Amino acid sequence: MYVIRLADGTLRVPHSLTSEDGRLIGNGYVELEPGDPDYERWLPESLTEEELAGRRERWLADNDELEREFLAFKAQQEDA
Repeated sequence: MYVIRLADGTLRVPHSLTSEDGRLIGNGYVELEPGDPDYERWLPESLTEEELAGRRERWLADNDELEREFLAFKAQQEDA
């Protein structure tokens, strides 16, 4: 999950909710606006929605070779 910087400057920061015994209840985002105490801490890591979309596109385009290698490995494991 990434820190997403919206056009108005709001940051969407990944946040997990866990039970008292440490079990994961859910993952989501919290929104931080400029002036929030944690805003400056997360700002350097943030990506715009356009930057995030570009990363996804590059990953999908560049993933073909990795996927072929994985499928070959998986087939080899199933044959063994």
